[in-house]
Amino acid sequence: MSDVDPRVLDGLREQLESWRAELKGGARRVGWKIGLNIPEVQEQLGLREPVTGHLTSATQLDSGGEYAGGDAVELRAEPEVAIELGRDLPGDVDAESARETIAGLGAAIELVDVGRPPADLESILAANIFHRAFVLGPSQPALPAEGVAAEVTVNGELRAKAQVPHDFTEVVMLVARLLDAVGERLRQGDRIIAGSLTEQVPVGPGDHAVVDLGRLGRVEVAVT
Repeated sequence: MSDVDPRVLDGLREQLESWRAELKGGARRVGWKIGLNIPEVQEQLGLREPVTGHLTSATQLDSGGEYAGGDAVELRAEPEVAIELGRDLPGDVDAESARETIAGLGAAIELVDVGRPPADLESILAANIFHRAFVLGPSQPALPAEGVAAEVTVNGELRAKAQVPHDFTEVVMLVARLLDAVGERLRQGDRIIAGSLTEQVPVGPGDHAVVDLGRLGRVEVAVT
């Protein structure tokens, strides 16, 4: 698709080669992630919009599980909303259809290591946008009308807080469009973690991080 940055297409194609190899090796498809959704980072890289990465069972942890982060340089925890899709979606999905296919929302944590960033955008994408691990909570049918706040605590100390957006339609449309541009598509049951709700929170060995999204649920992870 002509409106997608050629650098994004090149990096995403390379990334999906690794994704297919993971699936061929026995990993289970879980879904996708939004990355580089920080305006200052986008400006630095010359991006107009965020990009997407992949999620498989190879890096998925149960809530309360442990991540061995001893070799991480600058490990960060990101509080996120996980969108669950109720049906397959084409790349040219319209806003109404994208909104209607959101079957549920839940809490999520992504762990990223930003300490050794690749030199260029294509390499960042090929390496799955700093991804190291993720935790997903169960989906809830809908966002409460009164909204919810996201809170991140590390070792019981509040580190970050933000309101959760009310609408994730644009996230679904973005991922659908980017995948379509490289010959893939969103599938029923895919989960999309929709980008960090707050600034990234530093974590390291010995830390216990909790993301609490109120009525959308709570997830946690320990770094060993």
